[in-house]
Amino acid sequence: MSVTGKLEPGKVFEYFEKICAIPHGSGNIDKLSDYLVDFARERKLFCIQDAWKNVIIVKEASLGYEEEAPVILQGHMDMVAVKKPGAAVDMKKDGLKLAIDGDYLYAEDTSLGGDDGIAVAFALAILDSKEIVHPRLEVIITVDEEVGMDGARELDVSMLQGKRMLNLDSEKEGIILAGCAGGARVIWSFPAVRENRTGSVYTLSVKGLRGGHSGDEIHKERGNANCLLGRLLEEIHNLDGFSVINFSGGLADNAIPREAAADIIIEEKEEKALLQIVHNTETAIKRELQIKDSGFYVEAEKQEKTRCRCLTAADTERLLYLLCCAPNGIQAMSADIPGLVETSLNMGIVCLEEDECSVQFSVRSSLESAKRALIVKLSRLADRAGASCQVQGDYPGWAFRQDSPFRDMAVRIYERMYGKAPRIEAIHAGLECGLLAAKIPELECISIGPDMKDIHTTEERLSISSTERVWKYVLEILRQKQKG
Repeated sequence: MSVTGKLEPGKVFEYFEKICAIPHGSGNIDKLSDYLVDFARERKLFCIQDAWKNVIIVKEASLGYEEEAPVILQGHMDMVAVKKPGAAVDMKKDGLKLAIDGDYLYAEDTSLGGDDGIAVAFALAILDSKEIVHPRLEVIITVDEEVGMDGARELDVSMLQGKRMLNLDSEKEGIILAGCAGGARVIWSFPAVRENRTGSVYTLSVKGLRGGHSGDEIHKERGNANCLLGRLLEEIHNLDGFSVINFSGGLADNAIPREAAADIIIEEKEEKALLQIVHNTETAIKRELQIKDSGFYVEAEKQEKTRCRCLTAADTERLLYLLCCAPNGIQAMSADIPGLVETSLNMGIVCLEEDECSVQFSVRSSLESAKRALIVKLSRLADRAGASCQVQGDYPGWAFRQDSPFRDMAVRIYERMYGKAPRIEAIHAGLECGLLAAKIPELECISIGPDMKDIHTTEERLSISSTERVWKYVLEILRQKQKG
């Protein structure tokens, strides 16, 4: 039974529900990409699917719009696929279970993927319609945006005619985005050398944090579970027999980690001291985060095993050095736009496996030089600790254009529809507009979208009423002739 069957606009939510039924986390997009190709072929629309599984679909202009300049509609098909601990769902194989709470659509126990499934749903609903009027539409749906914009980076746009692009990858209604930060993924790694040891084994878990998007919400200074657990381990590292067995925290480099856990070993005589340090550190951090992230807490659970293979003393120190000395969060605020974060980074994933440890960061800046400098800093820190440092998914920022007739038209339409002016902003998060603008000379971009909350988390919500309003707004933009 359809959850969204009675929602308006019907076709948008119908297609969104179909998208949600297909697993499409980053790196797992083949089925959704193939679905988009089948959709286009069934409607006899021109379609290209490249080797990366990016999809471009073209629909020719409606009657009377043949002389209008083409419009590119753009979004991405992958989502940040996260689930609640213990949830009985395999996000590589299972679809999402949609539910409605008042004005909000959400997925039970998982992220929703409104970022950016709603863009795909908008595009499909428009392409499927025989009533909606529009100029030539060139729909670009990219892959793996959430892990470095790999699809947009590899996309061949040589066949496109459009010089006006409507990106549908924003989460705040009433805001027209006209610029964004560039970014990169930085990965530290080192071989994990282990030795046998006996003692008391504890699992230390940092929980209760809110998490969030590492670009849009980095300014809220919420707790980073990886950093906080690293801080706790540093507090206890002088206990006799201390070593780290494993460490796991975070699910995506661009999501602020909500939880992290580590198994550690100490001598039995140090158990009382351990629990006291855990209590004292938890109390101190709770006080620091009481306004920013009040749900924080620490669990310390003793395990039955007393013998294990843990990191050597040297590699334990190496791990603690990396966790405690790595910068995290806001590094600089913009001097040009009040309140905008200029440069930041997020320690998104820490993973200690049997023979290797890796730490992944999402680095962002609206200044290319500042981004480079921060990457160099991370590289130097890795060198100092004897770890390797790789840079992946480097993408440019999207510079604000002073002169943009397409943006001006969108502002006029918004004012006419809603009786007030939209806000024109740049954001600290990354959008594919920068990569595509670098490929298409003179491209004018704007980015809009309906209200969403807590994207990239299991609390993600999509406003139903906002989706309807933004849908109508998009149709008005497409309906408007350039001289209108």
